[in-house]
Amino acid sequence: MSDNMASTHRLEEEYTSVTLTHDVLNPLSMMTEVKSPKAGAIVLFAGRLFNHLQSRHDLRLPGTTRDSFDGKPVTHLVYTSYPPRALQTMLSIARSVKEKHSLTAISMVHRLGVVPIGEESILIAVSAPHRQAAWKGGEEALEECKEKVEVWKLEEFGGNEGGVWRANRDGATGVRVDDRIP
Repeated sequence: MSDNMASTHRLEEEYTSVTLTHDVLNPLSMMTEVKSPKAGAIVLFAGRLFNHLQSRHDLRLPGTTRDSFDGKPVTHLVYTSYPPRALQTMLSIARSVKEKHSLTAISMVHRLGVVPIGEESILIAVSAPHRQAAWKGGEEALEECKEKVEVWKLEEFGGNEGGVWRANRDGATGVRVDDRIP
């Protein structure tokens, strides 16, 4: 199934959920999803597209998809995936991290399609009896997602720069998109 055939794809099992969606992400709903009377800590990671050239004191665009890469202005990102495979990988990561860190619950959601500067592209929420397990579990879930999940991004540059397809990894070299190729 291609990205465009459905807005949201989801797998879930007891206290574990993974989602790929074209919808705007909701951090509060993620925290609610992992909330439990058995958990003394909830950690939420929100990966956002951010404008790093903007002043720290300007709160109109708080936070995270960066607006440049290698000095080139990025106007937005486009994420794509093969949802059946990406969801299975996400679920495997969630299960593993939940067991390793004795988490109470874990929920991961990655956005697909166009993500403008200033909006979240990924949310990971975990809960655990104690904060140390929640911190470590959340960080490991993020790093594993970035390394393994079958999600690709197109960084669209401003002007006549075109764009670059990249694996969804920090600093990974991409392949330039050239519209002039027949």
